[in-house]
Amino acid sequence: MTAQAMPALMPCWSCKGPVATRALFCSVCGAVQGPGPIDHFTRLGLKATFDVDLDELEKQYFGFQRRLHPDRFAAKTPKERALSQSQATALNEAYETLKDPLKRAAYLLELMGHKVDLTACGTISDKSLLMEQMEKREAIADADSVETITKLSAAADTDVLSCQCHISAAINGENLDEAVHLTIRLKYLVKLAEEARTKKSRLTRQAR
Repeated sequence: MTAQAMPALMPCWSCKGPVATRALFCSVCGAVQGPGPIDHFTRLGLKATFDVDLDELEKQYFGFQRRLHPDRFAAKTPKERALSQSQATALNEAYETLKDPLKRAAYLLELMGHKVDLTACGTISDKSLLMEQMEKREAIADADSVETITKLSAAADTDVLSCQCHISAAINGENLDEAVHLTIRLKYLVKLAEEARTKKSRLTRQAR
């Protein structure tokens, strides 16, 4: 992974002493540090895996953010306030990426040398995936009762969870091409699940 090639230590901007790349503060002088060139997993002290423990993720994230609260830096220099804000921003980005299964899968695969473009919105090239999406989207569009859309919404959520399990298995088995394919599928399944929830909410309001 790219981050493993980065130096483990960097000089503190204040005292020039050695500081770990993921450290928030210098252990020598106590000065807050800017975010080091490390991956999101390392930044939050987590193992680089798709199977992230979400409770541990939250514990790490909020623990670090408490130490960077703006009130702690109100009397500090402008540079220290700016560095603390940069650290907080980097932690936010890491947390937002790793807590979302789709973003986490794409990010981890990119670290492993297999880029997944989640922003692409062109035609689906996989015919089986295209047919799956068309059939499920049509079923959601045709749903005209709360009972029907509730079943479709539950099925969509189950599809999302099932796909996440298959992504985990593919990554753990180092079948990265399959993991990429499944991550692209997850992107569309997540969108379908969102559409089903929106339709369910609308039909529920209309039924009242």
